[in-house]
Amino acid sequence: MKYGEKRIKKARLQRWPNPNPEKDYDINISFPEFTCLCPRSGYPDFAVIKVNYTPDKYIVELKSLKLYLNNFRNEGISHESVTNKIFDDLKKLLAPRRLEVAGDFNPRGNVKTEIRVSSEDKS
Repeated sequence: MKYGEKRIKKARLQRWPNPNPEKDYDINISFPEFTCLCPRSGYPDFAVIKVNYTPDKYIVELKSLKLYLNNFRNEGISHESVTNKIFDDLKKLLAPRRLEVAGDFNPRGNVKTEIRVSSEDKS
């Protein structure tokens, strides 16, 4: 196993303290080379994953997010499931004031899919 594969396999989302928790500001992250596998056919699916959130006490550490997202590349998982999983994992890790995750999947078989999951955390 190559060093990059080892890093991806061990990947865990990490958080850092928000340097400005007194402010409401948005963080927009785009991951344009996301891949996973279709759970029915095994064919690769390609997407742009977009994360937009208003942090509270924590922000996501970007390298850990990159490795975490790369971990899906060999996983058979639907567009809906993977987008919801990313949302749930980030919400649990960060407890942000607001979070939206979008999976903008490339067309396959002449069908294009975009999944959006969002909510506001009032706690």
